[in-house]
Amino acid sequence: MLTTTPDPARLAATETWLFDLDNTLYPADCDLFAQIDRRMGEFISRLFDVDAVEAKRRQKGFFQQHGTTLRGLMVDHGVDPAEFLGYVHNIDLSPLPHLPELRATLQALPGRKLIFTNGTVAHAERVMGRLGIADCFEAVFDIVASDYLPKPRPEPYAKLLAEHGVEPTRATMVEDMARNLAPAARLGMATIWVPTRSDWAQPGPDEAAHIHHVAPDLTAFLSALLIKDANPAEASPAKANPAKG
Repeated sequence: MLTTTPDPARLAATETWLFDLDNTLYPADCDLFAQIDRRMGEFISRLFDVDAVEAKRRQKGFFQQHGTTLRGLMVDHGVDPAEFLGYVHNIDLSPLPHLPELRATLQALPGRKLIFTNGTVAHAERVMGRLGIADCFEAVFDIVASDYLPKPRPEPYAKLLAEHGVEPTRATMVEDMARNLAPAARLGMATIWVPTRSDWAQPGPDEAAHIHHVAPDLTAFLSALLIKDANPAEASPAKANPAKG
């Protein structure tokens, strides 16, 4: 069980917020990844002329060895990333809700806000448009901008900081995959983990130490920070919760 000691003062000093996209800005139970996962399997099945079981085995291998399925396909088989990404992100977004409370909270949250995703700008724009939060963010730093090197590789973090002029000790990263927070914490960022039920998103023994805050409900967590900032004499309502596997 993971517990953290919240530091609202550190978060209140944030100048730049880096938000992951999928399963972070919308509820994980929308299960968009199931659609993406299915289309990745279809892509691999057609590419190698194998059945669904073998495609899944290869997909897991690419993910475990390279961090993303795409990276494995590129490095090991020279797959065109644009072709792969265009195929797997061609999904139905109707499960996504419109989130006016999240929009209001993001608009009220002081500081710059950027999306940092292993997906594409096109996918992020579609998702943000569906959620109603597209105008809340300054920019999207995607897998193309990171030269197809996925989180948690350190290179995309360094490139994002350089290209967008982000001072890491004045930044906070929000993410559902615990392992992606470790490089951010090592750079001096504050971190917020949005837990899900997915086994692959849980923190390992070395990753738990890099989680500074836990936000099962991101909108409520950020709203509480705004309340605390407006009423500094109050006890912080943004208390961390134990992560549930």
